[in-house]
Amino acid sequence: MNKPALPCPASFRHGVVLVALMATATLAACSSGSGAPESANTTPHNVTLTQAQQRSIHFYTVEPSSYRTVTDTNGVVDFDHNRSTDVLAPISGPVAKLLVTLGQTVKQGQALALVDSPDFAAAIGTYRKAVAAAKAADQIAATDRDLYAHKAVSQREYAQAQSDAIGADSDRNAALQALVGLHVDPRSIADIQVGRTPAGGPGAIRAPIAGTVVVKSITPGQLLSAGTTDCFTIANTSKMWVMAQLFGHEIDTVKVGDPAEIDTGDGGKAITGTVSNVGAVIDPNTRSVSARVAVDNPAGALKQQMYVSVRIQSRDERTGMLIPVSAVLRDDENLPFVYVVAADGGYARTPVTLGKRIGDRYVIPQGVHAGDKVVVDGAIFLNFIQTQ
Repeated sequence: MNKPALPCPASFRHGVVLVALMATATLAACSSGSGAPESANTTPHNVTLTQAQQRSIHFYTVEPSSYRTVTDTNGVVDFDHNRSTDVLAPISGPVAKLLVTLGQTVKQGQALALVDSPDFAAAIGTYRKAVAAAKAADQIAATDRDLYAHKAVSQREYAQAQSDAIGADSDRNAALQALVGLHVDPRSIADIQVGRTPAGGPGAIRAPIAGTVVVKSITPGQLLSAGTTDCFTIANTSKMWVMAQLFGHEIDTVKVGDPAEIDTGDGGKAITGTVSNVGAVIDPNTRSVSARVAVDNPAGALKQQMYVSVRIQSRDERTGMLIPVSAVLRDDENLPFVYVVAADGGYARTPVTLGKRIGDRYVIPQGVHAGDKVVVDGAIFLNFIQTQ
């Protein structure tokens, strides 16, 4: 016996209809082949404005322009290595007395410290003996020269006297150079040369150049080793170097002689300088090349190891297409574009390639041409209309 059919609930019937509609939509999508969206949805169309809206749009006509590249980077201040030097101990012995302090300005030849050194006394004694021996040998040579002219001595005796004089003079000169190397007071040397006994006392470490004592590495009583112990560093800080870092294409744009401005970050006036050298080796740690900027520092604003901002302007003039920074927008992928007036009076969205920024303008290697009218005021409004 057949059972009567049960009626379907309304909710069940609605579910069947919904499933059928979804299946139909799926089949339709599969039958379309590529499944790609229509080009009208992805290709930006030119924007058209009403006459009232046009009054809010301003243009810039692109033309070839001359410009000089500007490189903004960071740098570290250093001493001018042609005006600074480390002072090594010229003699061995303990430090008897320090005569200068850090930051003190010294003259060339000024005593920096006194050292109780046997080397000093030995060098003076050697020079005194050499001066006396050379004087005696020179007198004998002069006498034998006169005697030989009158046939009073043999040629062998005459030649020996001249040779002895030359040797004695050489020993005297070598002993003198030893005193100079030990920075012996010139007055003591002059006393020895005229036969006077020089004033005794300890040896001295003297300043080889004029400048400021920027490093003091020794203390009283410290035992010094000649030629190896660092004692002081003296630098003429009226001129300094700023070592600026250059990366990538900046290396080719900066040349020797380019003017530079140094900003210390204290809000004061920028300090001017000139690029004096561009390195030939890349630092493996920073992948940069150092550009050396020579800077006058009469007020002492620049200190060694100070970090500064550096702006270098190229002297080489170039020509290219430049547009105002305000004309450039970026899309969802951060790619730059501009709006250019199209032939139909609309505004075409045009991708561009950005080069160096020169003040408030960008160099545009690709994307625009001479005569193009680029929107500089109102580009954001055009982008809003286009993306709605």
